[in-house]
Amino acid sequence: MKIVELDGYAANPGDISWQQWENIVAPDGTTCEFVVYDRTPANLVVERAKDADIAITNKVVFSDEVMAQLPRLRYIGVLATGYNVVDVEAAHRRGIVVTNIPAYSTASVAQLAIAHLLHITNNIAAHDVAVHQGQWSSCPDFSFTVSQQLELDGKTFAVIGLGNTGMATARIAHALGMKVLAYTSKEQSMLPTLIKKASSLDSLFAEADVLSLHCPLTTDTHHIINARRLALMKPTAIIINTGRGPLIDEQALADALNEGKLLAAGIDVLEEEPPTKGSPLLTARNCHITPHIAWASLAARERLMHIAIGNVQAFLNGSPQNVV
Repeated sequence: MKIVELDGYAANPGDISWQQWENIVAPDGTTCEFVVYDRTPANLVVERAKDADIAITNKVVFSDEVMAQLPRLRYIGVLATGYNVVDVEAAHRRGIVVTNIPAYSTASVAQLAIAHLLHITNNIAAHDVAVHQGQWSSCPDFSFTVSQQLELDGKTFAVIGLGNTGMATARIAHALGMKVLAYTSKEQSMLPTLIKKASSLDSLFAEADVLSLHCPLTTDTHHIINARRLALMKPTAIIINTGRGPLIDEQALADALNEGKLLAAGIDVLEEEPPTKGSPLLTARNCHITPHIAWASLAARERLMHIAIGNVQAFLNGSPQNVV
């Protein structure tokens, strides 16, 4: 039984041991063969996975065409919550089990979403630089600012997607004194008292002082933030995206920022990652971008590995878990 990990570096750049993967036991009681590659380009996926019974991927794509060339493959484990890198319908048709890792990075993603928000409202980094450059020392007053300081208390924090991460982020926002409004399929009676359900998606955009994205990427949510909906928003509003890049029409958001129709955006994900072709958000006014790091705390990645190993062992034991 062979397990191949095709892009292990992102989840484990060297600060987590691979030993537990090497201890996974096959149904016949033998230890599975485990091979890990830091990165696998698209043209090497079939070559590296051709003898594998189990493939582990984070961002390596498994299309129907790829799976057609891997007749031995019986399981694909996605090292993420989102599993759009796998053609799940084709996998099911071929008898390949696909699993994901739910809720492993909830706290870390919520933390970065709020970190982006506080960075925008307080701009600590710029003030720190100014102080170290001597601007405070040469200031005639006891206090000075290099950017406007914004208070969040009493503002409306709007959430699209109220799963584990959306709920965790909403709770932090509420702790900051914000009113929480959510676009969700859940009924109001099912929500905690701190959260009000929006009457419609358009009304959510119109009421939001901060809009944070926590929904999965589907055909329905692709470009859920677009020019029409951005036009509904307050010019003082802030958008935060720690979900998936294609949730946002990047050109529409860049235009809104550059034209002063939106205050700022905090973005951890882009439509193309890394942005080799360039994204309009890279040069947009007041757009703050981190390189898809919300999931990447050590604690979250250790949790990811633990769940992933459990998924593989459960599959080998005949009782697969976290199947998508």
